[in-house]
Amino acid sequence: MLPEQILGFLRRHGLAAANEIPPAAALSGGVSSDIWRVELGGGAAARSIVVKRALPRLRVEQLWEVPVERNRYERMWIETANAIIPGVAPKVLAADDAGCFAMELLESYPLWKTELAAGRADRDFARQVGACLARIHAATAGDARCAAQFDTDANFRALRLEPYLLAAGKVHVSLAKRLQELSERTARTKLALVHGDVSPKNILIGPHGPVFLDAECAWYGDPAFDLAFCLNHLLLKGLWVPVRRKAFLKCFDVLSEGYLQGVTWEPPGELEARTASLLPGLLLARVDGKSPVEYLTADSDKDFVREVAGRLLQSPPAALSQIRDAWQRS
Repeated sequence: MLPEQILGFLRRHGLAAANEIPPAAALSGGVSSDIWRVELGGGAAARSIVVKRALPRLRVEQLWEVPVERNRYERMWIETANAIIPGVAPKVLAADDAGCFAMELLESYPLWKTELAAGRADRDFARQVGACLARIHAATAGDARCAAQFDTDANFRALRLEPYLLAAGKVHVSLAKRLQELSERTARTKLALVHGDVSPKNILIGPHGPVFLDAECAWYGDPAFDLAFCLNHLLLKGLWVPVRRKAFLKCFDVLSEGYLQGVTWEPPGELEARTASLLPGLLLARVDGKSPVEYLTADSDKDFVREVAGRLLQSPPAALSQIRDAWQRS
């Protein structure tokens, strides 16, 4: 049964009739939001949609509270990205300022994380992910209006810098200063519209390329964060599916290339250097931050990540190939 708040939202926006109680089911996997699949209409007009409502406290083991207004910025990121690349995100159907919005359900599109878990490493798709990210960043770079719309420093700190880099620094005291420096540099770099959660679990494989979901961390800041965040997952997935580690490293390479070829707002080498120095901090954060990846359960895998990330944090690389090589050698 839908909560009254969501039912009222659907009725106010004409998605459900005044006397209609549409069938609905809560979707699993929502760490930061309540998410429902709602069945609207009937017969030939029947359709399924998704409704999201942001939570004030995230469903993780450690205490993690964040403002619910992030829901509005997610919806704005979707609309902005779709204006740049039509279909690169689901279509928004309705929204309010109370933390709810509805969007189309794209259930026939495979999830990239599911494909990687099955060992399917599509290099062409990885390149498309990098190229699409670069197009969104390039289109919003230097845009004062966009910067004002996504002035979300407090959200980004609460959702990304504190629970990832700074939380990892509390576990690894010897690396705390370096992680603090990375956090501060990221916070002060304001160049383009950042998604903030570019992970395979948030990317659908659409008929015309990637479709990005869950932009709750949207922020006008350092585009290197998006690239580093995504590449981080391709490294970690190689521990999850070890027989495909080399194939995932090839995806790492082509995604990087596809992205860097689209960098127009600054020298590509400068962005690559920021990405390469940030990535080890994100690696460490996914085993010792507030949101560790759920699929790394063996202590040996976690120790591997700690050893490689710690070494790279102490001797920051300037190129992404250095990270890939260090990962492969280890």
